[in-house]
Amino acid sequence: MLKLSEIEILERISAGDLFECVAEDDSFILKIEEYTPAICTAIHDGHKMSEATQKHCALDAHERLYEEDPFTCQLIDSMPITLAGGDSRYEYDLNRPVATCIYKKAWGKTVWKTALPTAVKKQNIAKHQRFYRILDALISKIEKLFGACIVFDVHSYNHLRHERETPTFNIGTEQIDQDRWKKVLEHFTQRLASLSLENIAITAKHNDIFFGRGYLIAHTNGRFENTLVLPLEIKKIFMDEYKGELYPLVFNNLKEGIKHCLTDSAAFFSRKHTRKQSAKRIEMLSSQLEPAIAKVDRQLYKLAKNLETLLYITPVNINHEKKRFFAQRSNYQPQFRYRPLDIDPYLFREKLYRLPVDEIRDPSIQQLYRRVIDGMSSKIDLLVNAGTPDFIYNSLQYYGEPSLDDEKNAAFLMHATDFEETQTRNINADELVRRFREQADHWGMKCKVETSSRLVAAAMVSNSRKAVYVNRDALLSEVEANALLHHELGVHMATTLNASQQKLKVFSLGLPGNTMTQEGLAILNEFHSGNLPLIRLKELALRVLAVREMINHGDFRHTYNYLVEEHRMSSDNAFKLAVRVHRSGGFTKDYLYLRGVSIAYNLNKSTDISNLYIGKTGFDSLGIINEMISREMISSPVYLPVYLTKSKSHSAILDYLMASIRLPANIAVESDTWPISGQVANG
Repeated sequence: MLKLSEIEILERISAGDLFECVAEDDSFILKIEEYTPAICTAIHDGHKMSEATQKHCALDAHERLYEEDPFTCQLIDSMPITLAGGDSRYEYDLNRPVATCIYKKAWGKTVWKTALPTAVKKQNIAKHQRFYRILDALISKIEKLFGACIVFDVHSYNHLRHERETPTFNIGTEQIDQDRWKKVLEHFTQRLASLSLENIAITAKHNDIFFGRGYLIAHTNGRFENTLVLPLEIKKIFMDEYKGELYPLVFNNLKEGIKHCLTDSAAFFSRKHTRKQSAKRIEMLSSQLEPAIAKVDRQLYKLAKNLETLLYITPVNINHEKKRFFAQRSNYQPQFRYRPLDIDPYLFREKLYRLPVDEIRDPSIQQLYRRVIDGMSSKIDLLVNAGTPDFIYNSLQYYGEPSLDDEKNAAFLMHATDFEETQTRNINADELVRRFREQADHWGMKCKVETSSRLVAAAMVSNSRKAVYVNRDALLSEVEANALLHHELGVHMATTLNASQQKLKVFSLGLPGNTMTQEGLAILNEFHSGNLPLIRLKELALRVLAVREMINHGDFRHTYNYLVEEHRMSSDNAFKLAVRVHRSGGFTKDYLYLRGVSIAYNLNKSTDISNLYIGKTGFDSLGIINEMISREMISSPVYLPVYLTKSKSHSAILDYLMASIRLPANIAVESDTWPISGQVANG
């Protein structure tokens, strides 16, 4: 990090430079990633004490830390302009005027064991004055650019010393001009009160425990007419206030909530009081891509780019075992073999969790990468146990299992009366390859199309190879062939190619929930293109039921006989589906197709889902994806399904059936920042 003098800092602010620095004497840290109407300060975050001061201090480091505001700088770190104190408030308190900024007593304790020399006092007071000259320059710059400025003055407080319940957030308003700033104050309070933390009740009050009588707001009010300072005290619910130790999960969730609250309130202030009257929340954040994000992304991609699940869990001897199965009249338990894992799982996990994710400042993006890494760790557990009895437990952990609602949806579709004519299957693999190549060329997609004898499905996209593999034994009807084009090329290949054009490669690796999302979008594309007949919906329903039978009985022959006898599947199709759900020891993924299309269908009715096509995304990541695109960290998708915004007409019966597929009880589709709430499977 740059180390700059006061003069150098003032020159850069005056010039409108973007920079991050620490003061020459380490007394404060300043970050300007982008000039917005909002400044965030954490003046009591510092813990450092000079040797000249410390030798006279009667308090040890632990006693000092207790009354400081550790981690407040991290709470505001996602904001573009932050100014944080580096020195302990016991050296000089930035929230007191110069005359009283050096304590004699504090919280009932004598601060000095011997008198602090005059020279040391002058040195500390000079740091105090320097800090405010920098703050004044910042506010002046913001007022010049936007006409007004908002300063979020963030502190934390110890609550266990109080015998009564105290608020999570306390805004001190005694020095705020209520007539002028009332609406902004009310908005900020409401946003704070709306934050949610698991097992912690959230309250936001004014002057309940602190009154906003500090020097920072007084200093600013005395010099700037168009700047609002909001003194915010946050209860130390995110740490052990006695030990000074962080509660990481609470802190990370709080940090993300604070980010949304500050940006939303800054945008509200901007619309009301600055020349930027059309300001949006996203515009209160930096458009720069953090170096830490690029670093983690690069290292993660290098580590996990060749980790393709289906390569390792698909049997390599399907045709051989199929012949044996039918030769013994379905009374044979297939003995499938699998490709050996060419990754050291222990070393892989070790490298995963050594990635410097904690260096990412933006809490939403940091959380995104944490979830991806956790998903990768679960995936490697899945692959390690391919072909063993333990595999099913890893599959259940990674993909989950059908809920009662999923099973009811499947049963509902299976009871639907067939109303469509049966089509002849006369399109073989060679013709399918020709059509894939022709359609890829028409859509401007540069990809390979080849046949393969190792597929369970009719076709499959390889992300790493940018290739579509077609099953050599494929024999499809016209509708099935068209559906496959829109499924594999229109979604899977489109998202593969879109991901390859992103600055961040995490979208090629896959976000949590990407399996359900990808398959849901792909089947929705079949529907939009007019190639989703009832027989296809029933096929998805049968997958749900087959997964449930596999989980309940764990016997390949039972699943095969169930499909043939209960649902009258052909022996060939029943074998293929039984292989799908029993491969590697019990693969539960297939129930996600029906659930995924129900989420995609409902979400598409309430919001724009096009940004989900930037890569291997997840429904519940749409909010942060939209934000990152708006901040120009990633690019909008180039390849989109042809019928995404203009669906082909369908029969009224099919429309009714699609609309009747119910979402599981623990999943709700919304059109807000985070569109999916509830548990979703990894992928």
